[in-house]
Amino acid sequence: MLKNMKIGFIGGGNMASAIIGGIVEKKVYASEQVAASGKDAKSLENLHNKYGIKTTEDNSVIMEESDVVFLSVKPQILPEVIAEIAPMMKEDQLFVSIAAGKTIEWIEKEFGKEIKLVRCMPNTPALVGEGCTGICANKKVSAEELELVKSIFDSCGTSYLVPEHLMDVVCAVAGSAPAYVFMLMEAMADAAVLGGMPRDLAYKMAGQTVLGSGKLMLETGIHPAVLKDMVCSPAGTTISGVKVLEEQGMRGAIIDALDSCIQKSKKI
Repeated sequence: MLKNMKIGFIGGGNMASAIIGGIVEKKVYASEQVAASGKDAKSLENLHNKYGIKTTEDNSVIMEESDVVFLSVKPQILPEVIAEIAPMMKEDQLFVSIAAGKTIEWIEKEFGKEIKLVRCMPNTPALVGEGCTGICANKKVSAEELELVKSIFDSCGTSYLVPEHLMDVVCAVAGSAPAYVFMLMEAMADAAVLGGMPRDLAYKMAGQTVLGSGKLMLETGIHPAVLKDMVCSPAGTTISGVKVLEEQGMRGAIIDALDSCIQKSKKI
C-alpha cells in the first residue's frame, strides 16, 4: 500500500537533493511519485533534469498532491513555512522534518493541531550515498510509516531509530561532525604538503585514509582504541604522533566541540 504513496519535498536544497537522489536511484519510489517545491528556480531545474521529478515554486501543490511531506527547509524558515501550509494539510498526511533543533513538540505547536510527524537528522555525506541519519517519531506515526521513512534514509546511507532526547547528540556526532572531519583531512593534507607531497595527492590520500578507517571500524566491530593500538608499533612513528596529539589535547578538543554543538542545538 505504502509503495503507491506520493512523496513531496518543501525545500529543494542540498539535503533534499541527496534524499531524492537516494529515493530515485535506489528505486525506493519512481521519479513520478516524487515532487519538490522551493524558491530557487535553478535548484528546482537541476532536480528535475537530474532525477526527472516534478518541481514547482508553489508549496500548495506539494500539500495537495503528497501523502508524505518532507519539511526540508532551514530551521529559521520553518515557522514561516508551517504557517503557510498548516491550513492545507490533509487527514493522514505524514510529515518528515529535517530541521536541526526543532523538536516534535515545537513543530506540533506550530501546526496547532495533531499531526503525524517524524523528526530526522541527516548529514551531508548523504550526497554520496553514505549519510548517517537519526530518526524519531510521535505516537501518531505507525510502525509501517516509520519503516517507510527509514527506508528512504537508508537509500542514501544508514539510519538509526533513536529516542528524541538524543537528537541533539545526533546533530553533533553525525549532523555537524563532517565539518570537523573535513578540518582533520585538511590538516592531514597540509602536513603532507609540508613534507613535499603534491596537494591533490595529499587530499586523496587523506580522504581515503579517513574513509578506510571508518569502514574498518564498522565492518570489524573492533573498538577504536584497539584499532589505534594495532597501528602503534613500539618506539614507532605512529606512537610518536599519538604522544603529540595527547599533549595538544586532541580528545578534549573534540569532546568540547561536540558538546558545544549539542548545547547550541538545544537552543535553536
